[in-house]
Amino acid sequence: MSSCIFGPVPSRRLGRSLGIDLVPFKTCPYDCIYCQLGLTTNKTTLKKEWTPLTEAVNELKNRLSCRPDYITLSGSGEPTLYSRTAELIAGIKDITKIPVAVLTNGSLLWRPEVRSALMQADLVIPSLDAGSEQTFQYINRPCAEITFDKMLDGLVKFRREYPGQYWLEVFLIGGVNTTEQEINKLSDHIKQISPDRVQVNTVTRPPAESFALPVPKDQLEKLALKLDDKAEVIADYQNVHAQNVFAAKRDDVLALLRRRPCSIEDIAQGLGLHRNEVIKYVEDLAQQGIIHTEMQNDQLFYTLLSSDKPKLL
Repeated sequence: MSSCIFGPVPSRRLGRSLGIDLVPFKTCPYDCIYCQLGLTTNKTTLKKEWTPLTEAVNELKNRLSCRPDYITLSGSGEPTLYSRTAELIAGIKDITKIPVAVLTNGSLLWRPEVRSALMQADLVIPSLDAGSEQTFQYINRPCAEITFDKMLDGLVKFRREYPGQYWLEVFLIGGVNTTEQEINKLSDHIKQISPDRVQVNTVTRPPAESFALPVPKDQLEKLALKLDDKAEVIADYQNVHAQNVFAAKRDDVLALLRRRPCSIEDIAQGLGLHRNEVIKYVEDLAQQGIIHTEMQNDQLFYTLLSSDKPKLL
């Protein structure tokens, strides 16, 4: 079985995050136009024990010496599709006092059993990307059984029932959910949900669809203020990348790119890293102006920003 534990990786919100990836790659109730992992290949609401629970807990136990700030249920698919989430969180609590976070798109919180399974987590961060059914369908492209009202009702009910920290991420896409009408609707829904924090994000990595455009930082900051008085644009995390353990792995990624342009999958396989780790390191290199992206044969490659960069083999 391939490893379901990855990291710790640098996180804008969680510091040093040790990830647990229990759901297969791109298995999700959504097919979001902005997803950094590409198009959804298995769009489903089916919950399964995709990874054996005992193996996941045992593997985690062997990785706790890295002393992460959070243990995070996230990864390549939607984590609430894991059918034994409640038992997994309980198992984590039995072996460590490190807080447990869950990064979820919130698509299934209308299901009582999904809400119940997350009750023992310390922090849950669901998403809200739309203020209306039409925008929801355009951005998130959900499974047919998930309507906007059903999704929103799940976010509201979870807030009422959940005793832990509830942070809501709002993902803004240029020209799509940034109109005054859509921002006002989002603001109304945020008031209804009443999360502990509102964190505003936009496209910073190559999205699944090229028409998912970023919102400039100055505009994002203005829109955040309109959404909620608690809203914040998710801060830069260069200080996290500066830590030696992350700098060393980032240098390994750079060394690989010096030899030839690579896709995320190429780097992951070449260095034995999880896709999510690779994304963090290439994003940091791109922010520093060291690498950029190129499309070759309908596939995204990362390459050095240099006049003598190597050609694809």
